[in-house]
Amino acid sequence: MRIIAGKAGGINLKSLKGRDVRPTLDRVKESLFNIIAYYIEGAEVLDLFAGFGSLGIEALSRGAEHADFVESERRHLKIIKENLEKSNLKEYASVYQNDVFDFLESCQKRYDLIFMDPPYKRDFTEKTINMIIENNLLEEQGLIISEKDSSEEKFEFEELNIIKDREYGNTVITIYQLNKDRK
Repeated sequence: MRIIAGKAGGINLKSLKGRDVRPTLDRVKESLFNIIAYYIEGAEVLDLFAGFGSLGIEALSRGAEHADFVESERRHLKIIKENLEKSNLKEYASVYQNDVFDFLESCQKRYDLIFMDPPYKRDFTEKTINMIIENNLLEEQGLIISEKDSSEEKFEFEELNIIKDREYGNTVITIYQLNKDRK
């Protein structure tokens, strides 16, 4: 797992091995960031279910203004902080040890990019996106980038348009944007 491009490009990121760990593959991350490149510069980023921080750190490396990382696992938080330090991006980040749903419930900030990579096959995608919508956490042109297992249900939301939906092996990346015609 490495930072693909930007000011910290090429730096290898630390992660853990195990059956419960599933970092985004570099080829998937590279494809994703090629799709959203236009939206990154100066963006406020939220990395939910952050794992080791790979997606938020990649966004920072490519020019995002700031990233908030939300992760409940203490050992993962330690690695996020180490990865931010190693990539010299710590000053552009805030790291929260928190349940994602508690964080979303109390969050008062709006984001340009929201990455979410919840544990697979736990039915968190719909609940997470509904909370983002209900709490008005997405800027007008903002994107939600959802990663899930290909066996999980595909969700559509009246308030969001799907602008990309791509399958990479057993991983599906769906990119949502606020529906400009919503009332």
